[in-house]
Amino acid sequence: MVADASLGTPSAPSLRIGFLGPEGTFTEEALLSEADYASGEIVPLASLAEVLESVQQGRVDLGFVPLENAIEGTVRDIIDSLIFEFDLLIQREVVLDIHLHLMAVPGTRLADLERVASIPVATAQCRRYLTEHLPTAETMATNSTAEAARLLGERDPTMSSRPTAAIAPRLAAKLYGLDILVEDVEDHPENQTRFVSLAKSGIPAPTGHDRTSIACFQNADHPGSLYAILGQFAARNINLSKLESRPTKQALGDYCFIIDFEGHISDAVVSDCLRDLHTGLAGVKFLGSYPAAGPAGPAIRREVGTAQRQAAEWVDGLRAQVGSGGASQGPPAGP
Repeated sequence: MVADASLGTPSAPSLRIGFLGPEGTFTEEALLSEADYASGEIVPLASLAEVLESVQQGRVDLGFVPLENAIEGTVRDIIDSLIFEFDLLIQREVVLDIHLHLMAVPGTRLADLERVASIPVATAQCRRYLTEHLPTAETMATNSTAEAARLLGERDPTMSSRPTAAIAPRLAAKLYGLDILVEDVEDHPENQTRFVSLAKSGIPAPTGHDRTSIACFQNADHPGSLYAILGQFAARNINLSKLESRPTKQALGDYCFIIDFEGHISDAVVSDCLRDLHTGLAGVKFLGSYPAAGPAGPAIRREVGTAQRQAAEWVDGLRAQVGSGGASQGPPAGP
């Protein structure tokens, strides 16, 4: 996805963006798909926690992290950290198609492979291919897909002792000098991951195609409590795109609700909804209002912009008539 000019985050060569390293991960691939982010200083960090801490402490301007996968669901470490540990705001979301490739050092033949290395989540997502085509190959766990490719490309002794392939993104093959033996070995080619950029402060301006994320905390768990929350959205015809419960870590059975919905905090109907939620609940944590991802986004934003401009011109035309014409001359003078 190419960055849309309406997305609000300023492009600046000095922008420092932290992400989960090493280089060659899907996170970096998604980050580099955004032109303004790719022009900044990209900083690989050792863990997701370090990414969030670096943003909170001001060592980087933005953190770029995975938030949700179509197969594995929400990245729990990230969402829990945003709710309970850090006060960061989502600035943008980026959705990336996830394609996994089998790669090896040049000259390696598929028939020679005895081992396949990757992060366990990735090998699990390629189980069908591995079972059918490499049934005798062992799997080797690494910290990430890119780490498997890096170790292989650098001829690490743990990798070079036996004919080994890595399952990793295409970017990793390019970075570490590997040949792709087989493309798209994933079991679910429609798999996608949703990434978000995070900042200490600031809310992007509305674009006409936005999403808002919040966490809702109940006063008490009682019949109808979730229905009361959802009723606030239903009454205003606000469309929810995600609803998920997470334990509050306070007591067994005590849950909060993470809600994503269409709209922006600057929209009157959204702000009114959040005001009522905040009044009736133990707490509401605002996680951000930001441009919604998707290929249709730019077209939707253009349509909204055109409609708003036409509406403004219509209202301005009516207001220009105030005080003119026969009926607007005021009541007749008294005797």
